[in-house]
Amino acid sequence: MAIRTPAVHDLSLRQLQYVVAVAETLGFHRAAAKLGVSQPTLSAQIQHLESVLGVALFERDRRRVLVTKAGEAIVLRARRVLVDVDDLLATASAARDPLAGTFRIGVIPTVAPYVLPEVTPVLAETFPRLRLVFREEKTADVVRDLLAGELDAGLVARVPELGDLAFADLLEERFVAALPKKHVLAARKRLAMSDLEDQEVLLLDEGHCLRDQALALCSRAGAHEAGLRATSLSTLAQMVSAGQGLTLLPELAVPVENRRGQLAVRAFVEPAPTRTLSLVWRPASPFASAFGALADVLRKALRSAAAAVQPR
Repeated sequence: MAIRTPAVHDLSLRQLQYVVAVAETLGFHRAAAKLGVSQPTLSAQIQHLESVLGVALFERDRRRVLVTKAGEAIVLRARRVLVDVDDLLATASAARDPLAGTFRIGVIPTVAPYVLPEVTPVLAETFPRLRLVFREEKTADVVRDLLAGELDAGLVARVPELGDLAFADLLEERFVAALPKKHVLAARKRLAMSDLEDQEVLLLDEGHCLRDQALALCSRAGAHEAGLRATSLSTLAQMVSAGQGLTLLPELAVPVENRRGQLAVRAFVEPAPTRTLSLVWRPASPFASAFGALADVLRKALRSAAAAVQPR
């Protein structure tokens, strides 16, 4: 018996969306609710796709849904197809006006509250036809959602985990030391990294790229990580002000986290430790030229904001 090869018209993008949704939610009811369709409709379309492909994509019983080995490969391809279709539609939009419409931008938590209030008014004035939707996410989530087509760009600190994403560097942001007012190092105007030797340093929790950067710096300086791991820079600042240790803050966070002057903030002698803030996007994105223009405005705004920060 001849094996029938599925024709393109046997498949639909909607079916691929259904498959991806079930794989992500591991539930037909949850996937249907997510997509706003009835569960019988979703199930029938997935069964049709399985019949066309000749493989079972999911194992299901009354209690759970599992993705089969063949299903894993199909889901991976389906995601790529859906991203490519989104990019195709975006290409047409970009051809009409690359700086009109909506851009979804992921921003890491150690950047979002300190940078967005500074740059959003400037961006709105420069690009009045552009709507920016920001989503606060850790670096790994920004990368994942970019590759899945759920974000158009990311505002992150450049780290190796960004892989092959295209990027435009915006700012080499300095780190400063935040100390309790009565800390012995607060008597100095500037610090060397070696001054942190044997000090207890408060760091963020796992998953924050700033934690990895600060931990590497502290390890080289001979400092020790304190017992507390915080979920935000605000928590770190509060613990420092309570005398629980010292921490490293990116310079753009200082005006917010030390707005009451409760911390002793000291700059480091040159070469000061830094991180690089970058705008990142998929290399094949049709909005590459638009992101370049966006990066130019962000770069100017961020450098102006950094120049205004003077550690106390």
